[in-house]
Amino acid sequence: MLPRLRALGLAVPLALASLATAVPADAFCGFYVAGADQKLFNNATMVVMMREGTRTVLSMQNNYQGPPADFAMVVPVPIVLQKENVKTLPKEVFDHVDKLAAPRLVEYWEQDPCPEPVEYEKGDMVSAAPPQAMEAAGGAPEREYGVKIEAQFTVGEYEIVILSANDSTGLDRWLKDNGYKIPAGAEPLLRPYVQGGMKFFVAKVDAKKVRFEKGMADLSPLRFHYDAETFNLPIRLGLVNSGGTQDLIVHILARGKRYEVANYKNVTIPTNIDVAEDARKQFGAFYAALFDRTIEKNPGAVVTEYAWGADSCDPCPSSPLEPNDFATLGGDVLPELAEEQKWIPQNSFVLTRLHARYGKDAVGEDLVFRTAPHIVGGREFMKAEGKLETGATVLGEGGISNFQGRYAIRHPWTGPIKCSNPRRGVWGGPPAGVEGNTGTQVAQDLAFAPRGQLQLAGYVQHDVPEIGLKAHEAEVPGPGQLPAAELARKGGCAACVVGSGGTSSRAGWAAAIAGAAGLVGLFARRRRRESNDRG
Repeated sequence: MLPRLRALGLAVPLALASLATAVPADAFCGFYVAGADQKLFNNATMVVMMREGTRTVLSMQNNYQGPPADFAMVVPVPIVLQKENVKTLPKEVFDHVDKLAAPRLVEYWEQDPCPEPVEYEKGDMVSAAPPQAMEAAGGAPEREYGVKIEAQFTVGEYEIVILSANDSTGLDRWLKDNGYKIPAGAEPLLRPYVQGGMKFFVAKVDAKKVRFEKGMADLSPLRFHYDAETFNLPIRLGLVNSGGTQDLIVHILARGKRYEVANYKNVTIPTNIDVAEDARKQFGAFYAALFDRTIEKNPGAVVTEYAWGADSCDPCPSSPLEPNDFATLGGDVLPELAEEQKWIPQNSFVLTRLHARYGKDAVGEDLVFRTAPHIVGGREFMKAEGKLETGATVLGEGGISNFQGRYAIRHPWTGPIKCSNPRRGVWGGPPAGVEGNTGTQVAQDLAFAPRGQLQLAGYVQHDVPEIGLKAHEAEVPGPGQLPAAELARKGGCAACVVGSGGTSSRAGWAAAIAGAAGLVGLFARRRRRESNDRG
């Protein structure tokens, strides 16, 4: 069984030679070349970009499936990279970023509408949680191709050559004459990069330095950085390896800034949707269907799935990023921080996740990024009218982004209601004596998630108007609200929803967050809120 595809990044061509079947792949900013007619597969690529001023740090992790022979990766870059610009990284940091920003499924239980007062002692509150260069065949000099080797060095198992070229056909011939079979149709896609003065980062893998297991090469992640006025991502070259539809997921870390694309339509993923319990077992398929519906309604769009301060999360499928994570991903070479050797203030970074899905002929331009206003959404936050927030809200000046793709399974209270004024619609962890899955599930491997087998309208508990989706059997009028059958239970409708019955929206939000952290005493929540207000 192949290792799972982390759909996080530029990700990659399926093969160099033609494939018999068209299957989904991740998108890639370059292409792979191999000797002879060997078939190369890359089924796991993860990418994180860090941007500060004019500096970009690009980190990528690739898996390679194929014969244990040498192969190379070709990526266009704006400058001649030197050895000090390139390094290898540990793999763990990529999985950390992936889990932190992935769409998530949470599970909530309605708390006892008639709780006993609970007093906590102070301090008892729980926090929420150098090799030989590739020589021209037959010793032909590079000038015959219009190709120049600008730099060459070794990093880990990679023999790296930086090329410049005067002509795309010459570069095409140079690669072929050096014993590499490049994908058919690559030359026209190389042409605009050559004409634009781009250089070419060729990372040749020495198979003798790589451990192969069951046909999989365990490659070290690569990171390189450069300075350029533009902030973009070359993706057109990856189309030559496309076997059909490609997924592209880009994570961007920047201090105090959220990013979006400047040359394609931007939309946010529908969030805060209450879903049926069946979604627990098919969350990846459910989310893929939701994403596909969003793209169907917004053809060619790039979807924002996450934009949140990188030092926090709620709910947290993994711990927030820490100072060593930021240094690993590029903080050690960012302007000012690197020069002055400052501690990296992780609480100032925003992590943005952008997701696109497109066919082989659907991309006309590389992605260009621009800063965007901060947004919030996908939280357990009640508005003034007592309804859970939906969609994304753009903030004014100041603030920080708190937006995520979040979906909830909710369990209404089934126990007795013994008080005359019950407090309904307070959501949190499972009540005492009730076992439940309190973990946060994330949707990964989205490029290979099952598609076409799930009826989306049968999984949502209420209509989702932003994508024109009507639930087959609407259980509730909106997210966070109770089914009609529950509204008829003792207490009437005056206290059916968090935030109603004279309770402020802030109190409702605080109660829900506290409940999710396992604080199920209503009075404890009120004491906490009052303490915050006094502070």
